[in-house]
Amino acid sequence: MMRKIILGAAAVAALAVGYAAIPRQADLRAFDPAEMARLETAMWRDYYDKRYAELFLHLYQSIRTQFGFSPLQSLRVALNAAEAAKTFQPTRSRAEADAALPALVAYYRNLASAASLAFDVEQAARLELDWWQARREAVAPRDYGLTIARVAALTYGRADDDPSIGRFGIARAEAMGFRDARGEGITDADWAAIETRLAGAYGALKAGVGR
Repeated sequence: MMRKIILGAAAVAALAVGYAAIPRQADLRAFDPAEMARLETAMWRDYYDKRYAELFLHLYQSIRTQFGFSPLQSLRVALNAAEAAKTFQPTRSRAEADAALPALVAYYRNLASAASLAFDVEQAARLELDWWQARREAVAPRDYGLTIARVAALTYGRADDDPSIGRFGIARAEAMGFRDARGEGITDADWAAIETRLAGAYGALKAGVGR
């Protein structure tokens, strides 16, 4: 009886490991705009409240459900993203912010397996860090929104001047600008408005990358 129990447990464990580790056909274009907006809004709230465990869980959920990575792959990508955010948050200069770059490079390297075309992961990571820092330097949302659009164009293999990609970058940046303007007094109604703005941004991205 004990032998059967052990063998049964081993079989269940093997199935669980197999389910987690077997690669999936992940696709960066497979996301649902409304769900991406909901998850990203939750991640922003986690980040500003310094709830890093919740941030990781929402990152994992977005990567797993919206891009179709395996559980194990989703874990890796989410850990990279959470590490980059946590490393960047306490920095106070561009020189200090560079500490987040290795985690961002790892994030884009793992994410690249779901891209339709190969892209320069180091360039994507540097552009990502550039707009993170630009937000702290009173750069206008429309300006760093163009950098967000460049990251999207790079990862999705689109031209920098693709109008749908440009709308995505600027709309996402304006949602961030709205959040920044509310500061510590931000309300649940404000967060709902941010989610609506992000849904429009991701709708534009979906329209652009789905062609």
